[in-house]
Amino acid sequence: MRAKVAPPLVEASEAVALVDGSLRVVVVADTHSSPHPELGRRVAAERPHRILHAGDVGDLAVLAALAEHAPVTAVRGNIDARATDLPDVVLLDVRDAERVLVKLLLTHIAVDRGRVRAEVGRLARERGAGLVVCGHSHVPFVTRDRGLALFNPGSVGPRRFALPIVFGVMEVTSAGVSLRHVDCETGLSWSPAARG
Repeated sequence: MRAKVAPPLVEASEAVALVDGSLRVVVVADTHSSPHPELGRRVAAERPHRILHAGDVGDLAVLAALAEHAPVTAVRGNIDARATDLPDVVLLDVRDAERVLVKLLLTHIAVDRGRVRAEVGRLARERGAGLVVCGHSHVPFVTRDRGLALFNPGSVGPRRFALPIVFGVMEVTSAGVSLRHVDCETGLSWSPAARG
C-alpha cells in the first residue's frame, strides 16, 4: 500500500497599499454557504478597504456578495474541494509608499490545539510573514506562538455548539496593526471575556 501524498499547496501573493494612511480589512471565515443574515450590513458598517475570507466558503456566491463591499481575497478550505480557482495560501503584503508594513499568510487550517502547525509556521517564516490569519476551528482568537501572531476571525456561518458568530477587523497603519472581533448578531465589539 502506498502512502498518501498530499498535493502541493497552491499559493498566491498580493500587495495592497494603505488608503489615506490606513487599511481596514474585514476578515471572515467558515461561511459554509450560509453566512449570517446580518453579515452584509455589519461588514458595510466597518467600511473596509479589503475583505479576507479564511476558507470554508461553500457556495462561491458568498464571495460575490462580500465583493459588493470591498475587493475580496479568499483561500480554499477543507469543504471547498470544488473551488479550484481558490488558492490554499495567500501571502499578502500591506505597504505604505516606502515599505512593507505587514506581511501576512492567509490559510484555512493553521492551528492545532492552540499551537501553530509546524508546516504553517515553517511556510510563514520562509515567506517572511509575521502574522498568520486562519479559520477552520470556528473559535475566534488573537494569540502568539513560536514568534508568529495568529488571528482567527471566528465563524460567520451556521452556529457550531455555543460558539459566537463573529468576524475580525484588522487595521494597519504605519504605526502598527490592531486586531479585533465584531459580533455579527449585535454589531458590537466581541472579546472572550464578553461571552455570555
